[in-house]
Amino acid sequence: MAHKILIIDDDPDVVLALRMPLESAGYVVSDAHSQESGLKAVDQIKPDLIILDVMMDTHTAGFQLAQKLHGPGATEEHKAIPILMLTAVHQTTPLRFSPDEDYLPVEGFIEKPVDPKRLITEIKKLLQK
Repeated sequence: MAHKILIIDDDPDVVLALRMPLESAGYVVSDAHSQESGLKAVDQIKPDLIILDVMMDTHTAGFQLAQKLHGPGATEEHKAIPILMLTAVHQTTPLRFSPDEDYLPVEGFIEKPVDPKRLITEIKKLLQK
């Protein structure tokens, strides 16, 4: 059975750019476009992996959603879904961050613009854990 991937990003062009290589690689892809719709989609779709944008309806929406899914009080079902955070923050600001169990509970990062080969490699690595 194909792995289900949920893309949570408010930019339809980014969603399309991610969807194409993922579907070509055999993944079943769904998408949501905000923190709120993303949380609902996680519960409805029950994805095997989430690709989560940092900035959506607010500059910190991705961080907030990561906390809801993997932070204190999150369900074990949510915590079991790996999150690959998608960001351009490292390219556009001097800010640097990485996965952190307390502050930023995600399993990996991938920079925009996304290299399709690197995307597939990262997803395979996270799904094997």
